[in-house]
Amino acid sequence: MTTTQGILIAVFVAATLVGYKIINRVPSLLHTPLMSGMNAFSGVTVLGCLSATAMAAHWGSKIMGFVAIVLAMLNVVSGFGVTHRMLRMFRGSKTEEGGKK
Repeated sequence: MTTTQGILIAVFVAATLVGYKIINRVPSLLHTPLMSGMNAFSGVTVLGCLSATAMAAHWGSKIMGFVAIVLAMLNVVSGFGVTHRMLRMFRGSKTEEGGKK
C-alpha cells in the first residue's frame, strides 16, 4: 500500500464516521426533505464516477468505477422514489383516477 492509498483510506474512514454522527443528530422529520434535496449532489457523484472510470488505466479500477456508478445511480433513483412517496402523502383527500377515494 502506498502513502497516497493510506491517506485516501483514512479520509474515507473519517468521512464515514463524521457523516454517521451528523445523520444521527438530524430529527426524523427532516430525513425525507433532506434526502430529496441531496439528489442534486448525488447526480454530481454520478458524474464524478463516470469521469474517474473513463480515466481508469487498469481493469480493477474500471470495475470499481462501474460499481461506483451503479451505487450512485441507485442512490439517485431511490432518492427520487422517496421524494415521490413523500409528495403523495401531502396530496390530501382528492379523488384519484377511477373515482376511488
